[in-house]
Amino acid sequence: MSIRVLIKDYPHRAIALSTSTHALVLRHSSTSTELNNGNGGNGFNTSTTSLGSNGTAGSSARCMVEFSPVDQVDLSDYRALHSVHVYGTLGLITVNGDIFLVVVNGSRKVADVRVGETVQRIHSVGFYCLNSSNYDSLLNDEVNPYPTDTIDDEGFEMGFGKGKGESPMEHPCLALKKLLSSGTFYYSSDFDMTRRLQERSSDGATVSIDSLDAGFLWNSYMIQPLVDFRSRLALREKQALDASGILTSAIRGFALTITVPSSSSPIRAQRSGLPSFMTLISRLSCRRAGTRFNARGIDDDGAVANFVETETIFTAPTGLCFSYTQVRGSVPLFWEQATGLLPGQQKITITRSPEATQPAFDKHFEGLELSYGAIHVVNLLSNEKQNEIELTRRYRSHIINSPLNQGGEKGSHEHELIQITEYDFHAETRGPGGYEMASGISRYIRPSADSFAYYLSEEVEEHARSNGQDYVIRRPTTILQQEGVFRTNCLDCLDRTNLVQTIISKMALDLFLSHKGLSASADFWIRHSSMWADNGDALSRIYAGTGALKSSFTRHGKMSLAGALADARKSATRMYINNFADKGRQNTIDMLLGRLMGQVPVHLYDPINDYVMAELSRRSVEFTQTEVIHILAGTFNLNGKTHGIQEDLSPWLCPDVDPSQQCPEIVAVGFQEIVELSPQQIMSTDPARRQAWEAAVRNCLNENAARHGKEEYVLLRGGQLVGASLSVFVRANALKLIKNVEGSLKKTGMSGMAGNKGAVAIRMEYANTSICFVTAHLAAGFANYEERNRDYKTISHGLRFQRNRSIEDHDTVIWLGDFNYRIGLSNEKVQKLCHVGDLETLYENDQQLNLQMVAGLTFPYYSEARITFLPTYKYDLGTDTYDTSEKARIPAWCDRILRKGDNIRQINYDCAPLRFSDHRPVYATFQCLISKIDEKKKEQLSQQLYEKRREVVGDTRAGGDMAEETDDEDLLGYESVEPGLPPASSDRRKWWLDNGLPARSRVQPPSNDHFPNPKRPSNPFTPSPEPDWVEVKRMSEKPEPPPARGTARAHTVDFNGTGQSIPSSRTNSTTSVNQVNRNPSARKLIVPPFPAQSSSNVPNLDGHDDLRRTASSASARSLPDYVNRPSTQRAPPPNLNRKPAPPIPNKKPSLLSSLPPSSTPSPPPQRYKDEPRHSDASTRPQPPPPRRSMAPPPSIRKPVNNGNLIDDMEEKPPLPPRTGTGLSAGSREVRGRNLMDEEPDELESLKGWEVLRPVR
Repeated sequence: MSIRVLIKDYPHRAIALSTSTHALVLRHSSTSTELNNGNGGNGFNTSTTSLGSNGTAGSSARCMVEFSPVDQVDLSDYRALHSVHVYGTLGLITVNGDIFLVVVNGSRKVADVRVGETVQRIHSVGFYCLNSSNYDSLLNDEVNPYPTDTIDDEGFEMGFGKGKGESPMEHPCLALKKLLSSGTFYYSSDFDMTRRLQERSSDGATVSIDSLDAGFLWNSYMIQPLVDFRSRLALREKQALDASGILTSAIRGFALTITVPSSSSPIRAQRSGLPSFMTLISRLSCRRAGTRFNARGIDDDGAVANFVETETIFTAPTGLCFSYTQVRGSVPLFWEQATGLLPGQQKITITRSPEATQPAFDKHFEGLELSYGAIHVVNLLSNEKQNEIELTRRYRSHIINSPLNQGGEKGSHEHELIQITEYDFHAETRGPGGYEMASGISRYIRPSADSFAYYLSEEVEEHARSNGQDYVIRRPTTILQQEGVFRTNCLDCLDRTNLVQTIISKMALDLFLSHKGLSASADFWIRHSSMWADNGDALSRIYAGTGALKSSFTRHGKMSLAGALADARKSATRMYINNFADKGRQNTIDMLLGRLMGQVPVHLYDPINDYVMAELSRRSVEFTQTEVIHILAGTFNLNGKTHGIQEDLSPWLCPDVDPSQQCPEIVAVGFQEIVELSPQQIMSTDPARRQAWEAAVRNCLNENAARHGKEEYVLLRGGQLVGASLSVFVRANALKLIKNVEGSLKKTGMSGMAGNKGAVAIRMEYANTSICFVTAHLAAGFANYEERNRDYKTISHGLRFQRNRSIEDHDTVIWLGDFNYRIGLSNEKVQKLCHVGDLETLYENDQQLNLQMVAGLTFPYYSEARITFLPTYKYDLGTDTYDTSEKARIPAWCDRILRKGDNIRQINYDCAPLRFSDHRPVYATFQCLISKIDEKKKEQLSQQLYEKRREVVGDTRAGGDMAEETDDEDLLGYESVEPGLPPASSDRRKWWLDNGLPARSRVQPPSNDHFPNPKRPSNPFTPSPEPDWVEVKRMSEKPEPPPARGTARAHTVDFNGTGQSIPSSRTNSTTSVNQVNRNPSARKLIVPPFPAQSSSNVPNLDGHDDLRRTASSASARSLPDYVNRPSTQRAPPPNLNRKPAPPIPNKKPSLLSSLPPSSTPSPPPQRYKDEPRHSDASTRPQPPPPRRSMAPPPSIRKPVNNGNLIDDMEEKPPLPPRTGTGLSAGSREVRGRNLMDEEPDELESLKGWEVLRPVR
């Protein structure tokens, strides 16, 4: 579709990209420039929704954007910049503070992948400034679309050295223009070029820009603002924008299609004479992009330098399509190589230890495994060069230590997801055989090539009958999928790698043709080799600056003298470019990808459209309807038997259920062991058996549909993983509501290398509800439930659809298959329970699925209906008798159907009496609530909201006629949620910063002791009687720990330096918080003074008079800080100079109810200096019971004549009453046991205490 570039300078500069139906208008917002220049102190607050390229949030350049039908945009004031039409935009980029729109204005078709899928190579781009007209007259002379390998004399690509021939004003995007016009960038308006054929849907009419793989999208940084804008559009506008071709996705690498005439093609169409086509597409990753010596090895995100995904595609006029993918990439270690004029000077340095490298190494291979499956590494490094030997040794070590190779027993290679073949290319090709000897690598890698298979689809015709009419449905059907990948590397991943990848591509094509019983001609292989030689040259120019070495052999199959001289010239040219030009090329690449320091993204906004989309989301119920559909899911382990194809399958697929459940809209059928799982079978997939069963199932369904007068069923999609297959059938009248059908596979057998165990999944969108079916065959064996749990996690995490969708990313999920979970009882007991039909007891002992699900160890959040049928495994063939063989398998419910989703309800769950397998087939019927959006009603509401909003705020679109630039353009789509509240904030403006208010609050508390009241409601607009501030007094310094025993500080008596005793009386606390002393001392234990009157009562701390002990919960935490009120009575200063001893459990003196005349009055409770004083016992805090009992001061004890007060006395003095017990004079008589009669559990808390001796 032709696109015109239009420009307008007054009243605001704007650029429009116009097609025959729609226009995309971009207008620069000048206020953003002021903000970016630092003038943000005028009450505005800038923010962005994305981070800058250097990882810091920066102010973004802002533009208004609008996408509308061309008849709704006034383009009369616009002028065409020049007469050349463009083919799409690559996005927006800021260079030196200016915003440029990048467009493709020159391209040429180079490839046709399938019918209607073309690839264009970019040879010219244009840069148009959105905020200045200074550059409109520059860059009129297009850059040479056929660049050479030489560097210009000015040395501009090095970023300096501007010569005398320099123009007075050089365009700031000249280097970018040269890079993008170099002939290494490709795009397609017809399909997603960033994904291999296996990963993209065949029914996608247009390219959805938001589904592209960012790892291969080289204009991702520039196109992202437009992708974000697209995500905010309505569905109809999204589709219109995609169909317009305005947004362009560019890859870097190589693409070429070669026509194979009918005479040379191995697959010919009968009587048509139409040619076949062979296509090669290489996608260079942009994650660690750079030139040869500037980008080596791996980074911390697991991305490697020169990573390329190369896909060989062969299409025949019969509708057959073959695809095979392989990858190359730098050795995934942290290593660098210095440039040098001589080969010996280019020394390799490994910059990180093995331990520091392993995490990044694991990220790289886990990403490969997630995308491609199992990996076979082909390492072509030399075994003679010391630098390369060390790289190989480290590479091998990291593969051994990879988590992907830790699944099996030590020394076993069965469960290794990564295999490695080390093949010294130079040594193998040094002899007289030359490079032809490289083909010897085939014998090492052929087993993996057989197990990886390839992608294959064929067009099938189906005859369906609907509404009394017969019609033919012709569509592609996936037959096989590739399930692994070869990862090839040498040092640069250019010359040796390209030659070996050519051999692997030929091997895969050979394998495909041999499965078809065909062979290719010599002319076919010459065309194949020529295409791969062109691919090697293109990738080498990107990375090293010249064409590939050894390309003469790749192209012609032999090395000539001219080829050797060409290789010598290329080597010398590489040396010059790598030493003198690559730095400038690297800077240009980093600018294109948005990785230079200071680069800021462009932010696009459309005020009216953003408001309309928010309103549509809020009022979605007005245009959304629901409908109930019916689904039948069936699973059957066939045990490799085929004679059942001729049997009547209706008891399983058309069960006797409620008439409303007959002929459901969707039927999903899963088979396990569809072929015998022999060692030869488990590594590859044969689709013939699945196709035979699909025909039998479809015939059975259509016979039942004819009996009930319903439409016939058609096969929507099928998929197979060796023995496991899944086929989804839908009624013909439901096809119009189904879209985005995709399939995916995941191997788990032998840890992903073999397909004897694994899963097949098919997803679809029925109206506006996403549904996913998964059939799985999990690990066998009675006790292997943990391995089955791991298989589930591997499938749930690793099985991915397009756009990186997982199984869990669907509204409705149904799992069906042979999960192999068993019953945890003996064979004899299970047989007896089955005989009497005690399913309840059996289900209670279904330890391996039911109990595992309850424990959350497998299938979390899934549900299963109540089982009402006998175990489905294992029967003697043709009978209803459980296994009588020597193995005597325990009967079990191996075959299960689980569901997840809040819109699905299960109706039936049963098994069918088909006896030709050792399993019984299981089926389940469901009702599913489907959402249907009335697009016409939604569009009408959208138009009403758009016009209404436009009347309120005026013409504030990018293409509008507002004469003045306003600072609140981005606020036009926002309103107050309730009357009286301020309007919602935006990226640039916050209501609390209006009128020049600063960003930080200027409100000050009344004093340093006031803090915000936590009891205030969180919403500041809610009325509340609570005050704004509360007063909380704090200690001015951190308390010191108690002094160590025996130190000089332990003898200190005057804690505050005043010589005064601590007041003993307390007064009522006021409503404000009491204050503490200005210079508080450390929190020290105070010896309780003697009160002036012995008759005063000292109440318990807990406010009770009885002496019941509580469990000790003493801790070191500080008590609240309160103030001590002065008292009129003062106690004498204490004399104790040591910490008191704890009570002695084995010598407990009795505490009498009344004290003897000779005893002194009981002191008040001991306390800490910072304890609160309370007069009201009901409000007193309850600290934990004290651990220690304090002895009276030595000055008032009886004199002791002999020796130690504690150890040497025949009769020990009684310990004083425990503080806070109320046993002072005048207290009540103690009832029950003595206070010091410790309970056994309380004695445990006294262990480890030391008895202290008083100091004389």
